[in-house]
Amino acid sequence: MNLFIALVVAVLFGTGATLVLKSDLFRVVVGLVLIANAASLTVIASGLRRGQAPIYPLVSGEPVSDPLTQAMTLTALIIGFATTALLLAMAYRVYATHRSVDLEDLARSERTTEEAL
Repeated sequence: MNLFIALVVAVLFGTGATLVLKSDLFRVVVGLVLIANAASLTVIASGLRRGQAPIYPLVSGEPVSDPLTQAMTLTALIIGFATTALLLAMAYRVYATHRSVDLEDLARSERTTEEAL
């Protein structure tokens, strides 16, 4: 099971890193989301310990699952969703003003605007 999780994390991170290097702004956002999800899956997998729920009364002698990794992952997911919403809003605003999401076109547009000033 650990090898499978490691492979999934590697594929998610590799795909995300590849998308971050693309010149399309929306693909960059999707790449960042994939990398954040790979990090969350890594945190979950590192604290993976099967056992009873950490709710009292506990049965003595049985292992207890760690609630800290679950709480940290939930926090990371919430922050990731907020960051994704912000990045998508910014990308939409860039598209609305420049009518392009290609990073090379945006750089060229900024260069011509600076030269005109």
